[in-house]
Amino acid sequence: MVLLTRMKLLRLLLLAAMLALLLFISSLWLPQGGVGDCGGSWQPCLKFYRQTPLLVPEEGAEAPPLIPECPGQPFQARRLLRYLKSSLENPDDVLLEPYLQSWDQLLKFMESLGTMVGFFSHKVKEKVVLIRELSLKRSLEAHGKRGPPDSAGLQIGVSVAKKNVLGDYMKLSADFFFLSEANRSVRSMVEAELKDGVVDFSRRTDSGCRTLLRLHRSLLWLKLMLEGLAEGPDADGRYRTPGELSRDAYMVALAPHHPWLLRRAAEFVFLALPDRRYFLQLVCVRSQREATPVLHTIINALALVHTQTQRILAEHDMLELP
Repeated sequence: MVLLTRMKLLRLLLLAAMLALLLFISSLWLPQGGVGDCGGSWQPCLKFYRQTPLLVPEEGAEAPPLIPECPGQPFQARRLLRYLKSSLENPDDVLLEPYLQSWDQLLKFMESLGTMVGFFSHKVKEKVVLIRELSLKRSLEAHGKRGPPDSAGLQIGVSVAKKNVLGDYMKLSADFFFLSEANRSVRSMVEAELKDGVVDFSRRTDSGCRTLLRLHRSLLWLKLMLEGLAEGPDADGRYRTPGELSRDAYMVALAPHHPWLLRRAAEFVFLALPDRRYFLQLVCVRSQREATPVLHTIINALALVHTQTQRILAEHDMLELP
């Protein structure tokens, strides 16, 4: 009896140690480089409403799948798709603010998966805010060189932006983000930072390019996970669990850039993911059959943005920034 009690105590201590380690290294989830009164942290507050089309197809073209608006939950696949498409208005570039707005929705998706994933989504949010903050700073500097009468007000704006959360920051972003052409797109940001000598290819810096690369890798992780969710069952009729899909996507997109300890901790988090049913509810569908065309639409948009960003970063040898 004493031996059994000691074994239980050791297991509890081991679990506590793992959780403490996870909290400690969660800040490294990305390579350095709500629900309101609803259910609980594992189950978003979801209702099903009459679906309305997101896009109006051209005459004679095949109608796209219906992307529903889901009142009662933070994540909206409909909005995510709109932002992704808006970021690709320039065929040779990625517009930066719609790209970051896409991440605002992806963050809501991650935060809907429970407390454990929330530790990591916080670090993603920091990177989204950092890119906006760096862009705002560049805009203010460019604005100051022209000496406008309201430059003092803009300085107040940036000081407030540094202190508030992502939602409040976006309000400032709408007013100031595009004051400088250098902030308009991924390509213009990359070229401006290279010109100013902000990017360091030998050591870590808080450049927008380096931060974007970390988001870019995480976008691939989410895309691969959604691809798995869109797949059918295996030969035995079994669907892979979201935990398995997330782990496999992580091994491709993020694990090569993480130390051993963080890879082990990430696998621990994947065990805590909710089941497939909740993932389907997040895109406001009732079954795998309904989910597949919706997921494919989102995946295709993610793939286009990822490919375009990859091309721009590769052109400037930025895919392995430290």
